[in-house]
This record gives sequence, C-alpha cells and structure tokens, in this order.
Amino acid sequence: MATTSAVKKDAHPFNRETLEALLTRRFFFTRAFEIYGGVAGLYDYGPPGSALQANIVEFWRKHFIIEEEMLELDTTIMTLSDVLKTSGHVDKFTDWMVKDSKTGDVLRADHLVEGVLEARLKGDKEARGVKAAAVVESDADKKKKRKKDVKSTAVQLDDSVVEQYESILAQIDNYTGPQLGELIRTHAIVNPDTGNEVGEPVEFNLMFESSIGPTGQVKGYLRPETAQGHFVNFSRLLEFNYGRVPFASAQIGRSFRNEISPRAGLLRVREFTMAEIEHYVDPLDKRHARFDEAKNIVLSLLPKDVQAAGHTTLTKMTVGEAVAKGIVDNETLGYFLGRIYLFLTGIGIDPARLRFRQHMQNEMAHYAADCWDAEIQSSYGWIECVGCADRSAYDLTVHAKKTGQKLVVRQALPEPIVIERWTAEIEKKLFGPRFKKDAKAVEDAIMLLDEQQLVKLKTELANGPVPLKIADGREFEITSDLLTISKRVFKETVREFTPNVIEPSFGLGRIFYSLLEHSFWCRESDENRGVLSLPSAIAPIKALIVPISNNEQFAPFVRRISAQLRKAGVACRVDDSSATIGKRYSRNDELGTPFGITVDFATVQNGTITLRERDTTDQRIGKIEEVVAVVIDLIDGTIDWAQACERVPAYTGVQDVD
Repeated sequence: MATTSAVKKDAHPFNRETLEALLTRRFFFTRAFEIYGGVAGLYDYGPPGSALQANIVEFWRKHFIIEEEMLELDTTIMTLSDVLKTSGHVDKFTDWMVKDSKTGDVLRADHLVEGVLEARLKGDKEARGVKAAAVVESDADKKKKRKKDVKSTAVQLDDSVVEQYESILAQIDNYTGPQLGELIRTHAIVNPDTGNEVGEPVEFNLMFESSIGPTGQVKGYLRPETAQGHFVNFSRLLEFNYGRVPFASAQIGRSFRNEISPRAGLLRVREFTMAEIEHYVDPLDKRHARFDEAKNIVLSLLPKDVQAAGHTTLTKMTVGEAVAKGIVDNETLGYFLGRIYLFLTGIGIDPARLRFRQHMQNEMAHYAADCWDAEIQSSYGWIECVGCADRSAYDLTVHAKKTGQKLVVRQALPEPIVIERWTAEIEKKLFGPRFKKDAKAVEDAIMLLDEQQLVKLKTELANGPVPLKIADGREFEITSDLLTISKRVFKETVREFTPNVIEPSFGLGRIFYSLLEHSFWCRESDENRGVLSLPSAIAPIKALIVPISNNEQFAPFVRRISAQLRKAGVACRVDDSSATIGKRYSRNDELGTPFGITVDFATVQNGTITLRERDTTDQRIGKIEEVVAVVIDLIDGTIDWAQACERVPAYTGVQDVD
C-alpha cells in the first residue's frame, strides 16, 4: 500500500560528486572521444541529455519565438573573417591568460585569482568555525580543563584581509589584464595545482580560425556567437517585417570558443548551443508594448555601483521600479529581464539562486548603453547563463560602413519637416577621371560619412589632401577640388535611422547543468537514491510504463497504453526488465521521469492501472483511458498533481480485488 508523504528534499546535503556520478552512469553527457582519452571542453550528450536539451530548446522557442512573434533564423556556423573583423571579434574577443613558470600550463587569469581567493576565504571560515566549536566544547567540559585538539589545515585570516578579498571578488569582472597581474603579485597567487609562480597576463583570442575553399585564401572562423548572422541579414529581415520596427529575430545554434583552460564541466566548454535574440527598436523610443506584463516581476538585482563599492548585496525590486529609477536603462531591456526570469524559473531554476548582475565599467562594451547578466548559483558559485545587453546601433553601423550597404529603417513622417545638415556634393567631372573604376566605391565611402565626420573632413581638406579608406580597406587621396562640403536645407517626408538592438543571449549548456544541480536531491530514507525533480514540460521521459512481471497477459495493455501516450506526443518508456518494480521506479527517478504507470493483474481483470508521482511516490488508480487522459493533461500543464488527485482516487490495494 502506498501513502502520500511529505517530500524532504534537503534531508541530505548536496554532493556534486554524487550528482556527477549519476549523470555519467545514466549517460546524460560524457567527455567527447572518451575512448581516446577525451578532449578538454568538448562533450557528447547521451539519450537523456539530448532529450533534456531538446525540451529546453522547445520551451525556449515557445516562450520567446512563438509568444513574442519573433523571426527565426538559421545562419551558417562558418563565418567570414571580414565579418568578425568588422564586428570587433578579431581584435577584441579575448581573455587574459597566464602561464605556469615551470610547467607552461595555461590558466585564465581572472579565474585563477577568483579561485585562489575563494579557497582562502573558505579556509578562513573553516578555521573560525573550528575555533568556535573548540571554545564551546571547552566551556561545556571544564572538568577536563583542556580543549579538544582539532586538526585542520584551514588558516584564519585577518579581518582586514577578508574584507579586501571580498571586495576584490565583488569586482572580479572589472579588472584589466595589468590589474589582474598586479593582484597576482600583491597576493602571492600561484598555480594551485603545482604551487609554481605564474607569468604576466597576456591576451588570447578565443576564436577557432579556419579557411574556406581548397586554396585557403578565404579566411574564416567558427562563429563565437550567432549574433552576426542576424545583423548581416538585417535588410532582408526588415523587408520580411514590412519595413516596420520594433521586431525581433531569434536563432538557436552552435557556437565555438577556444577556452583557455576549460574546467567545471559543461559550464566552460569549447563548443556549445546558444539561443540569441536581436530585438530592433527605434533609438528615440525604447518603450515596449507589453511592458505592463513584466513590470511587476520581482528580480534580485546586483547593480554596478554596489559591486564598485566592493559589495554583493542583492536588491529585490520590480522591473517597473528598476526602469523608473534608471537602474535598468529602458523598458525594452527591463521587459526582457522579466521574460528571462520567467523562462528560467519556468524550466525549474530555483528563483532563490537566481540574480541579475549589471556589467561594470571595464567589462561593459564601449558601445553598450546597459548590460545585465542572469547568473545562476551552483556548487561552482555564481555563473553567468544569460546576457541581456542594449548594444545601441553599433553592429548595424559598423557593417554598413564596411560594406557600403545602408542598414537603416525608413519611416514616413506624419508631416514634412525642414532641417539643415552638412552634406557632400561630388564634382562628377573630376571624380570619374581621377578614380576611374574605383570612383563609385570612393563616392559611397564619402556618402557614408556622418555630419561630424564631414565637418572634420572639410577642415582637413583646407590644409591639403586627406586619405580616405573605402569598404575593402584600400585608401585613396581626396583633395578639396573633388567635392564641396556645406550646410544645406532639406524638406524631409521620410525619417531614416539605424535601429538600436536589445540582445538577450542564452548559454543553454550552462542553464542545462545548473538546472540539474537545482533539481537533484536524495530520498530521506536512502542517500543513495537520487532523484531529479525536473518539471514534466522538460523531463527527457514523461512517463514510465512498468508491467509488474513478464506475464504475457500484460503485453497487449503495455502496447495499448504506450501507443495512446505517444500518439498524444508524450515521450514514454517501457521497463519490462527483471528488476524489482521498486528498482525500476528508482532508476527512472534518476532520469527525472515524473510519472509511472503500473500494469498488473488488476489491469487484466478490471482495466485499471496505477499512476505514481515521482517526488512524493504517491499512487492513484483508475481506468486506463482515465489515467492516460490525466497523464496527458499533466504533461500539457493544464492540471497539476493536486488536480489529478481529484480525478483519480488514491491507491489502497483494495482496488486490486474485483
């Protein structure tokens, strides 16, 4: 007889080794090329891992692409060097690395500083805890007139040192390479694996370089993000959206980063799945039509000024308040922070271990108006899993300048306006003979100059010839006789502008692993019985069908139930192995399977089956069609377990008798 019992998920402390052993044993993922020794930072997903990732992706697609009416893309992974040179990735997509002075091992500088200081603070807490425990023991046992000798390698730090370390860690993302080098020297930080000193930080570009075609003359890279595929297709996207903004494009796909020292499993890898959104908005109007739906969502915020002061104290605030107070730059950015929160908590991330951290000055891209990271806390600390940035008009502007293509929105004005602006007028009779076949490219380069650049060019031409770089990188000499730069009055009926871009960018592998940690616990009765409490919407297998034995009478019912569930789109699995029914349920609890269906002799006699819920192990009983309908509704999310219990009665064992 099964009874409903309260679920105590914190009966045993979380143990990462136990979880990782489960994930390896059940083939959620494994190191790629394992039989060849593996390669750091590369992983293969097994059946449950592949299904879990696919379900997370599908949840993301429904939550963002479908609900927000986004335009979905699938662009090429191989990317031209010119594209990434223009975007700044070739020159700036770098991390700071240091080398072990003796072994030559390479470490990422900020992670080295962070890891060593966190370890020292942990040792300090252990030392202080040991000291307190010893004092309590001596007071309680004064008759022995001595303290118990407690052996520990922990070292207690001065309070000022603790405060200094905590301040450094609060700002760890804000340090430049030279500043990280200074921290390493000042605090005597060495390679924790060898005890050796490390050299000065140097920059390392994280992109995988390749070539396109048999001659190797066309240089390319494996994309480090999916975003550039959006921007180079902007004109086509705009046309598809009838020339109107705001609108958003979205893409789910593989990206590649040649991480310096990939560790921490799926949290730092060299190949991963990203889901990115580029929301194009009028720079003069960054309101969002659905902002009211997100304004009351409460977020845990870590603003940049709090970090700059050396603190990590979180502030709970609604999205509406954060935008109204100017903490979050605009409505559209705030709206997406709220939607990101709903997505992460919707797939099972613990809201108590989710925060939004604002980028500090040194880590903020020079073109960004504001940027926030959704960070999830796991046994590895706070990990960035989603970035949400206002990229201003940077990307479209640089690609337009490089290619000569106008990546702009043209918007009819309700009434004509008269404006005065600086313009350049080309002397065609001189221009053609001077530049011949390159005349059009040089003219296009001049026409792309903004007013500020035109004024500067006018001043420089007064002092002699001026070099001008065209789209392909070549330079041509411009003289004052070739063009006239002056202010002119225009009557305009169309407004032309480059939209700003709000970009939420999701690292699905990091979310995947964080979710597994947040979902894992062990039965109070047995710490070896692990459970993954994955929401049914994303669980790899939704329902387990278990015949109580291998009796041939059960086979038709198993096939019938399985067919009904699969026809409804419910992923189910049959376990008719010789293991006990308890063992079969237990090993599927490890896979996160939320519901189990038992086929027994009551099924043959009465047409009833037993339904088991994973977390509580509560069991209900009902007719086959009735239980199958309940399972389908549970998976669809139209009812919860409490409502399911109202539709099918509790299993008492009496129902087995006809």
